[in-house]
Amino acid sequence: MMAAASLRRVGAWQQRQQQQRGALERLFGARACIAQLSKWRWYLITSRGLHSTAYDPNEKTFEKLLIANRGEIACRVIKTCKKMGIKTVAIHSDVDSSAVHVKMADEAVCVGPAPTSKSYLNMDAIMEAIKKTRAQAVHPGYGFLSENKEFSGRLASEGVAFIGPDMHAIQAMGDKIESKLLAKNAKVNTIPGFDGVVKDADEAVRIAREIGYPVMIKASAGGGGKGMRIAWDDEETREGFRFSSQEAASSFGDDRLLIEKFIDNPRHIEIQVLADKHGNALWLNERECSIQRRNQKVIEEAPSTFLDPETRRAMGEQAVALAKAVKYSSAGTVEFLIDSKKNFFFLEMNTRLQVEHPITECITGLDLVQEMIRVAKGYPLRHKQADIPINGWAVECRVYAEDPYKSFGLPSIGRLSQYKEPLHVPNVRVDSGIQQGSEISIYYDPMISKLITYGSNRAEALRRMEEALDSYVIRGVAHNIALLREVIIHPRFVQGDINTKFLPDVYPDGFKGHTLKDSEKRELLVTAASLYVLERLRSQRFLGTPRVSIVPPDANNWELSIQLGETTHSVIASCQGSTFLVDVDGIKLSVTGEWNLASALLSVNVNGVQRTIQCLSRDAGGNLSIQFLGTVYKLRILTKLAAELSKHMPEKVVEDTSSILRSPMPGAVVAVSVKPGDMVAEGQEVCVIEAMKMQNSLVAAKTGKVKAVHCKAGETVGEGDELVELE
Repeated sequence: MMAAASLRRVGAWQQRQQQQRGALERLFGARACIAQLSKWRWYLITSRGLHSTAYDPNEKTFEKLLIANRGEIACRVIKTCKKMGIKTVAIHSDVDSSAVHVKMADEAVCVGPAPTSKSYLNMDAIMEAIKKTRAQAVHPGYGFLSENKEFSGRLASEGVAFIGPDMHAIQAMGDKIESKLLAKNAKVNTIPGFDGVVKDADEAVRIAREIGYPVMIKASAGGGGKGMRIAWDDEETREGFRFSSQEAASSFGDDRLLIEKFIDNPRHIEIQVLADKHGNALWLNERECSIQRRNQKVIEEAPSTFLDPETRRAMGEQAVALAKAVKYSSAGTVEFLIDSKKNFFFLEMNTRLQVEHPITECITGLDLVQEMIRVAKGYPLRHKQADIPINGWAVECRVYAEDPYKSFGLPSIGRLSQYKEPLHVPNVRVDSGIQQGSEISIYYDPMISKLITYGSNRAEALRRMEEALDSYVIRGVAHNIALLREVIIHPRFVQGDINTKFLPDVYPDGFKGHTLKDSEKRELLVTAASLYVLERLRSQRFLGTPRVSIVPPDANNWELSIQLGETTHSVIASCQGSTFLVDVDGIKLSVTGEWNLASALLSVNVNGVQRTIQCLSRDAGGNLSIQFLGTVYKLRILTKLAAELSKHMPEKVVEDTSSILRSPMPGAVVAVSVKPGDMVAEGQEVCVIEAMKMQNSLVAAKTGKVKAVHCKAGETVGEGDELVELE
């Protein structure tokens, strides 16, 4: 009853926010200051605090807990453990020895070299670490061993608590074939399909024909979008069977596949469940996860704009029915596909903490990691279904080290030369496991962080997200902020008109970045001109008057030529203190700002419109790279005289690269299908590259004869490396 009252008080508190905004903003500011002083980055979503579920210090719990994971989820678990007074043990590979999660934990143990099979999936080494540190419990996070029944069983045999469901539930729900049969028996809506194991490609084609195209081929032991392919005909079924089985074997050590009817243009909505060992189970509302690329989620929100209370309740009750059918105890997620008529079908159950769990925490006030630990210790749930609220709206963007201009995101590797999270923006939470100087490697998932914003309604949460994305500083690797920002401001997304095909539907020719409106283009041009003049004025102060001055020191007006894309614009700029008056193509604009050229973020005001920009690079040749509205734009700024003279410079001849196949991403060569002397047709597979456990087929750009092959199976290649050369 106390917990129920606590949750109700949270709801009442939120209602009073509208009347007490000024006081609450001051309170939030104070808490934000406290958070910044904290050693760990555990930031509050709003003035009400991140979690309403206070920890009872008199409640006995584990003394020491090992986290069998890495990165942001390991950091996330450690933060709750510290709140509960539990000592923590981190495991790490050789290359992760200086990782943030290792520094945060009370103890750390190396479990092997970089490859996951030799470290984070190395059960023997992890079990040895548990014995060595005398950990009483293990939290598996997500991925790796989080849904591995053998690992759960080995822990049980050693008397170590697994922070998750028991081995029976993991086995039942982890096998997509068995889970579908159990779902049917529990009266959960399921997708039509073949309930057995598909033996080979020929059988896959036969089954697909019986079900009717399109079909979804997916790994029985899979998850996270790996080992999944959509097939629209026999040829795609054979190819999908090959790739899915290889990915499944690589990611899960289990190449069994199943086939089911593919529901075209559905929404992907999941229900968070929480159950204890005393027969109690709750559904904690839904998460909308329809924005995906390659079957992997990109943006999530809670609640969903699509569900009405009746559909939400029906989905929640079916999710709980399934959890009770397998005697589930812990946090888990039941995923559904839902069509345009709100018919929903069971997809799978993830028997672990989901990546996107923070948005559920935001709208319910619960700390799911704390609840998982309490359940594993044997305590009953403290809440009833009627106590679970939907307070406000939360949005999560997965920030990846990926190039969004390549297939909506091919992995990027490198060192984070500069990194600053947008924690000065109100109502922002960042779950990350990296810091400035961290390395993004080919061995692990390229996620940089989960960026979460909260608001009293969806519009407010999205405004916060827009501001947070503009203020996120990431240098040294490619990132997907441009894509994330474009999606959240797209009219279809704003209206809630989304499905799992959103990205290919909205960007049929691939993502190209933000398309500037005329007013936005002028904002960018006058901001760039102001930065150029400011830097030249600063140089004069530092260097004095050069012998050959490009512009007279007493010049009032700077006549410039700015090239943006294929267009050149005439600009006249003048400076009056911290204000620049800029005439671009005959239109005059005023630009003001703090103008700290050493700052990663610049706040500028163009005719009353406030923008946060990032100047990524500038050189003596007048080249500027500016991140504006999420997208990076390359500009060239010259004085009027220099622009006239540059017309006489010879143009660089563009190299013909159609005869050379280069790796579009860093990864490992899985297979090479050609050898010197072979004839290849345009579109024919030449080799297969695996990056972050996803296999990518690379094809010939034109018909020709293979001149040379520069790679072989098993080799590691970098982005841009030559793989195959045609004559």
